[in-house]
Amino acid sequence: MGVVKVKQKYKWKWYEKFYFISISAGMLTTMKYFLKCAILRKQVTVQYPEEIRPLSSRFRGRHTLKRDNKGRERCTSCFCCMWVCPAQCIHIEAAKVPENEKENYPEDKYAKVFNIDTLRCIFCGLCEEACPKGAIYLDGGIPMPEDDRDDFLITKDILLEKEGGPIIGTRM
Repeated sequence: MGVVKVKQKYKWKWYEKFYFISISAGMLTTMKYFLKCAILRKQVTVQYPEEIRPLSSRFRGRHTLKRDNKGRERCTSCFCCMWVCPAQCIHIEAAKVPENEKENYPEDKYAKVFNIDTLRCIFCGLCEEACPKGAIYLDGGIPMPEDDRDDFLITKDILLEKEGGPIIGTRM
């Protein structure tokens, strides 16, 4: 068999060879921001810890774990959220429920360890969709930590708390 070499010609228009249009568009954008900052004295930069920009309504926020109407943990450590996570940021260890605490848990096992590394998380919401019990929830009302790197590792104790009290969901 033979190989046929095909030579492709690029069909450029005459004005695309000079790049004047692209350079002009870039310079126009630069001048627009320069005029906003220098002449109009309008500040573009937000000083984050002191000044908080309003969040979008689609902002997913920090992870939380819901409780049922009786105040019990909803998570039954089925590992669905851990398996579906593309960033592999969720770590769950299951344990059997002790005999004396059977009334506090809806199933025969619970999540002994439930950690989420939010530095690895891409906030896609797949964990929320994969949970059959509706236990994990991305809450837009809770801001992300801002100071220490260790604050981004969210443990089960932090996931079950919310500033106004525990989260009680209606879907099950």
